[in-house]
Amino acid sequence: MVKQDRRQSRSDAIGIGNLAQAKVPIHKNSLALIAAGSNLPSTSGDSARTIVDAIACLPGEMGALVSISRLFRTPAFPKGSGPDFVNAVCALRTDWQAAEILARLHVIEAEAGRERHGRWQARTLDLDLIALGDEVWPDLEGQKDWMALDPARQRVEAPDRLILPHPRLQDRAFVLIPLADICPAWRHPVTGATVPDMIAALPEADKEAIWPV
Repeated sequence: MVKQDRRQSRSDAIGIGNLAQAKVPIHKNSLALIAAGSNLPSTSGDSARTIVDAIACLPGEMGALVSISRLFRTPAFPKGSGPDFVNAVCALRTDWQAAEILARLHVIEAEAGRERHGRWQARTLDLDLIALGDEVWPDLEGQKDWMALDPARQRVEAPDRLILPHPRLQDRAFVLIPLADICPAWRHPVTGATVPDMIAALPEADKEAIWPV
């Protein structure tokens, strides 16, 4: 698992408050899991501040924020594509539909100065809806096809529609390790794997490269 940093987590120091690392019950109805990442400064400041400010924009009309992971520093993907990222995951109780949530996330990204020039590039803010309850989009067959996409094709092919859960969720330590902070009992609605199951299947080098900010 992730090595423990002896320093105080910066996510504690910058005031995430009582929601930090609160464990989310396994009951998933209306639970939206949102991943945040940044490796460029924004109008808010550095990447850590950008993520905290972005997550603070989520509750309200969209729903109630129930938990936020620690902030983690992770290498850019693919390797050498930019500065290290800061990543986090939060959980939100919401009655909104997936398309409504995605539209709101794009607005928050734009307000942080996000510009879209290509896949896997440096960015001020990336907000991904990684799961919404047990919803599977567009359907079970489509989800499995995107999950099984060859790594070489992943570099050049992107879905033209929302895929839920995020098709690369099970492959990404920078999502799963923050998710384990707040919702370790969550199960993938297609594979049935828990968050610890998916983390255990990752290469050790991927996990060891991730540290609390």
